[in-house]
Amino acid sequence: MKWGVVCLPLMLVVGGCASVSEINETLPTMSVISGKKPHEYAQCLADKLANSRGALQMQPHKDGVRVIVPGKFSTGAAAVFDIDDRSGGSSIKLHERMSNVPIRPRDVQNAANACISG
Repeated sequence: MKWGVVCLPLMLVVGGCASVSEINETLPTMSVISGKKPHEYAQCLADKLANSRGALQMQPHKDGVRVIVPGKFSTGAAAVFDIDDRSGGSSIKLHERMSNVPIRPRDVQNAANACISG
């Protein structure tokens, strides 16, 4: 019974759908600069998240690319990367659907950090 009380609210949070515009309204969970160009950084994300998230959606956005990461346990978007071109690399902002849930999957954040350099 105790597990049901704990798991049900968590399943409701995880199972919800969010649109890209709703996710972009949240505060960024990461805002960094990389020496990689936008498409190079986006390709790194796609490679790192291929096993845990499947195919990412990549769309032209301003002077760069927007990467939409699908949910791990639900349909819809889980995270949005806005990767803009800047001299010598790119600026990256990550918005996550469950940014205020401390036990959310960390694969997106780990991939984002791993792709900054190297």
